[in-house]
Amino acid sequence: MKMKLARTTLKSKPRIIELAKLEEDLANKSIFYFDKDNTHKEMIALIEHFEEKGYSVYMREVKYGLDDNEYIYEVHIV
Repeated sequence: MKMKLARTTLKSKPRIIELAKLEEDLANKSIFYFDKDNTHKEMIALIEHFEEKGYSVYMREVKYGLDDNEYIYEVHIV
C-alpha cells in the first residue's frame, strides 16, 4: 500500500511512501503526518494494518488553516 506524506509547503506535491518503508521508520520515530489526499478509507486500512501487528495506533485530523480543506492526518504508532 502506498501512502502520501504531508506536504512541506502549500504548493508542493505530497511524497509517496511504501508501507514497508513506514514499518522500517518505526524504529526511529512514532509520529507520522499524512496528506489530506489520502482517503479516510486508506487511513483506516493503515490503522488496521498496524493494529494487526500488535501496535497501538491513534489518528486525528490537524487543521492548519481556516478553510475546511486545510488539514493533515497525524498518526501515532506505538
